[in-house]
Amino acid sequence: MKRILFTIVSMTILSQVSFAQCSELFISEYVEGSGNNKALEIYNPTSAPISLSNYWIKRYSNGSTSNAAGGEQQLTGTIQPFSTFIIVNGQTAPQGTTSPACDPALQALINAPNNGMLDGVYPATTYMNGDDAITLEKGATAAGAVIVDIFGKIGEDPGTAWTNQSPFTDAGGGAWITSNHTLIRKGNIKGGVTTNPSLFDALSQYDTLPENTWSNLGTHTCECFVGIKEIKNVSAISVFPNPSSAINGLVTISSNKNISSVGLFDLTGSIIYQKPSAVANTHKLNLEVAGLSKGIYFIKVTHPDNFVSIEKLIIE
Repeated sequence: MKRILFTIVSMTILSQVSFAQCSELFISEYVEGSGNNKALEIYNPTSAPISLSNYWIKRYSNGSTSNAAGGEQQLTGTIQPFSTFIIVNGQTAPQGTTSPACDPALQALINAPNNGMLDGVYPATTYMNGDDAITLEKGATAAGAVIVDIFGKIGEDPGTAWTNQSPFTDAGGGAWITSNHTLIRKGNIKGGVTTNPSLFDALSQYDTLPENTWSNLGTHTCECFVGIKEIKNVSAISVFPNPSSAINGLVTISSNKNISSVGLFDLTGSIIYQKPSAVANTHKLNLEVAGLSKGIYFIKVTHPDNFVSIEKLIIE
């Protein structure tokens, strides 16, 4: 089976699924890397913080309709508005010759400025290998939790992985999608799959990156954030220092395009600061952030050709 990178958009429709729109947590990234380099990212598409104490990750391994062999993990902490929570495989030392430790660099991504936790010991939820269904569930107890999002299809063993060709299992041919890849939820997906699909076409919901890619963990772009809905074209910017301190009071924005104006938004999409650039044909400017409360903000830069750039800013 050929392992390739897919960035195409699938037009296949998943049948028998339902979606909550910008009102409930959902899985925003899936990392199925080499060895035990595994991770999941959860996204909060709402404008309010959400306690994770009533949320669970469960793994339904090898086509099972029960998670008994795949494990379950109760999440901890709080996920802020329009922000993410990362759960990473917690194995820190090799176990025999077939189960290596998770890469420390991947495990370190649970720390600030990101938000996350390490998973438990085997059989924990992040020991997926491409053919396991994963659920995000909500409830006071694991037994009483209800599904708010599904990755894969519960009760189906696709073979090595779900693929890009109907019926999306190895039996139907196609290239592996859920094995040896990182999958990122498309920005226009605004809620989870709450009903087990009849077919799981990963590319209808996710874009793919190569194996052992986790540079995007800790941030997610979604149309639920009101400041992002109006963006039509995007260009690259960088913000330094980030995280920043309200005491220092100054960040530098750099762009590969000229900057026409800059805006600063809070997590509700409310404008805190917006003004045109004082210098024509500039690729760099300073933004005053003195006095801002600790938290997450978004910087939006508009360019002369109507391109728009957006970057998260953390004030600590």
